[in-house]
Amino acid sequence: MSRLVLASSSASRRRLLDRLGIDYHCARPDIDETRKPQESPSALVQRLALSKAARLAESYPSHLLIGSDQVAVFDGDILGKPGDAATAKANLTRFSGHQVFFMTGLALLDTASGRHWLTHENYSVTFRTLSTREIDCYVDREQPLDSAGSFRMEGLGITLFEKLEGDDPTALIGLPLIRLCQMLRDAGLDPLCPT
Repeated sequence: MSRLVLASSSASRRRLLDRLGIDYHCARPDIDETRKPQESPSALVQRLALSKAARLAESYPSHLLIGSDQVAVFDGDILGKPGDAATAKANLTRFSGHQVFFMTGLALLDTASGRHWLTHENYSVTFRTLSTREIDCYVDREQPLDSAGSFRMEGLGITLFEKLEGDDPTALIGLPLIRLCQMLRDAGLDPLCPT
């Protein structure tokens, strides 16, 4: 079994990690993702990212565990996955013509040494003005019900935007690969020379 474990059931995160060409294993961490009172978006995503990795630590005692979590922040609201089409459409209606901020927490836990690395990445999206018909068509076609922000940037979501701003576009998809590669190197696993 691979030394690297992605603590996620997200297909988008798996596709991103696949880009590195490193052998890894996937496992779903079952954690409570409820926000604590007065918890900031950055604290929330970092806590959840580390909790996802830590949840699997007992099952993977000599591994590198990757945890990640993402929220959208708009007009003072912290938004997770919409869960249903009506909520996704309502979110996109609110976002139309506005800037939305995304925070993606990232944790790497080395269960052999007990060390961990923890951070978050910021990204902003400016939505173009969207018609009701465009929103309906987008949600009906892409079904982004399990994506923070109610879109998938790696798919048709790109048609919704006017501008994207941030250091790492993979952060917007849900797994900041630039920062992950740095963490992996710090943990002794070079993504370019993994063997």
